Amino acid sequence: MAKVKTTFFCQNCGTQYAKWQGQCSSCKEWNTLVEEVVQKEEKKGWKPTDTSSKRTAKPLRIQEIDGSQEMRMSSGGLEFDRVLGGGIVPGSVTLLGGEPGIGKSTLLLQIALHLPFKTLYVSGEESQKQIKMRAERIFPDSQQCYILTETKTQNIFKQIETTEPDILIIDSIQTLHTDYIESSAGSISQIRECTSELIKFAKETNTPVILIGHITKDGHIAGPKILEHMVDTVLQFEGDRNHVYRILRALKNRFGSTAELGIYEMLGKGLREVSNPSEILISKTEEELSGTAIAATLEGMRPLMIEVQALVSTAVYGTPQRTTTGYNVKRLNMLLAVLEKRAGFRLGAKDVFLNITGGISIEEPAIDLAVVAAILSSNEDVAIEKDFCFAAEIGLAGEIRPVQRVEQRILEAEKLGFSTIFVSKLNKLSIKNPQINIRRVSKIEDVVAFLFE
Repeated sequence: MAKVKTTFFCQNCGTQYAKWQGQCSSCKEWNTLVEEVVQKEEKKGWKPTDTSSKRTAKPLRIQEIDGSQEMRMSSGGLEFDRVLGGGIVPGSVTLLGGEPGIGKSTLLLQIALHLPFKTLYVSGEESQKQIKMRAERIFPDSQQCYILTETKTQNIFKQIETTEPDILIIDSIQTLHTDYIESSAGSISQIRECTSELIKFAKETNTPVILIGHITKDGHIAGPKILEHMVDTVLQFEGDRNHVYRILRALKNRFGSTAELGIYEMLGKGLREVSNPSEILISKTEEELSGTAIAATLEGMRPLMIEVQALVSTAVYGTPQRTTTGYNVKRLNMLLAVLEKRAGFRLGAKDVFLNITGGISIEEPAIDLAVVAAILSSNEDVAIEKDFCFAAEIGLAGEIRPVQRVEQRILEAEKLGFSTIFVSKLNKLSIKNPQINIRRVSKIEDVVAFLFE
């Protein structure tokens, strides 16, 4: 018998310790160290049956490396492929995280059912009958999707050798366990070991693996932080369960940009891709309301028209409130200081509430002018024309600064029927015969004079 060794892991960050202590010296959390038993024996993880597929790595000059673009596998969904950077890369390992009930399993089952490749969907949380009931709602005619309910990695690899799938989906990594680690499923050591075996399988067989991961109450993916370092791509599936819209974004992507965004609508028959996000981000009210402005922003390569709502009211309590939803509250405070100092608006004694509609978060400074316009509209109680939109950054001196790819924003606003767009005078434009009125401004005072005087 091999010697059994106990060790301590921090359940918050995954740091390993030889003995117990009250506080984790890495993440500074208290009472998070848990003892786990690790059985030291020879690792017998994934081993390919074909010995000819084993490669001996050797160093190559960088000029000798094949730099041709690797072929990607289309998932059948434009939104999922866009977030991944163009499709699924063979041999890659993708981790999908999200809150319970947000639709992670539905999303991956829908992809598995629509894929033209042989797919093995491994579930450790649901029975085959439960998955069958959901599959009949989504896409009952699939012929290439195989369902396996198993939690032991050794049994999963036996079925993989028999089935030989083109894509492997695991739901979820927290439910798997291996015989070579003597601890319960979901523990730090089990997650790390099971992920390591799956990564070895993916790289040696060139088979893409997609994992579902649970998240903690803080919104981070459960398990050791090294889990996110081990995989190639980390996706976050987010949204409010009380609303029908879901957002898929990449937190890490070795094969593409992390700035892309995918938007879905949860329906009874699964998730519908939203190809035109502006339809859900802009309200369709007929009456004009004060405190609302439209911003032309970009998420990756995709232009979006989003609605910014602001409410300015007299402070009831001694300290004015500054509350934002989907926007950085520190940047809001900066813009309010600019309005106070450069434009002469007295907002220091007033509550300011800001909301980005649609449940998305925007970090791009190009919506600064729309935020300021919405705040001033609410403060003056004067509605802004519904067919006006804004695309500019605001500097500390009150100047209107240019933004990148402004022509793409102008064309998107023109396509959606807006009549006027406000941009910086410093932006260089080469659009010929635009159908939209491009109003070029240099200071906040120019915008105020046009909108409210």
